[in-house]
Amino acid sequence: IETELIDVRDYRLPATDNTETSEMAKKFAEKISRADGFIIVAPEYNHSYPGELKMTLDMVFEQYARKPVAICGVSAGGLGGARMVEQLRLVAIEFHMVPIHNAVYFSSVKNLFDENGIIKDQSYMLKVQKLLDELVWYANALKEARKFEPVLR
Repeated sequence: IETELIDVRDYRLPATDNTETSEMAKKFAEKISRADGFIIVAPEYNHSYPGELKMTLDMVFEQYARKPVAICGVSAGGLGGARMVEQLRLVAIEFHMVPIHNAVYFSSVKNLFDENGIIKDQSYMLKVQKLLDELVWYANALKEARKFEPVLR
């Protein structure tokens, strides 16, 4: 597996310029086109996902089609961003992505890591491994299937 971290802060655009034709969107589209699957890690914000994430996702469309997405929620509270995960799954479906079943909910994030950034609760490692196993399975299967289907618009 090759991974690349994409930070939405690197793709900030004015609200009036989040189109597929802007230079930033073209750069983003190139990265998304190369990917066979995605993991989105985002905090819950007002029972949903952050606006910056939605604006970044909206820059492109067809590059997401028929690719799996895993979603991980982060929150200071006990739900681990569960409401954000559920709402973002609906958005992913509209992008013709395939949201996988497994998700990881990082609850009480301020207490979850030690001073070196290492996760204290090792039970998360099993959850992350299950998420990765499912994502890789779908990425491989859908990569093969995309060879035979046109991209949706």
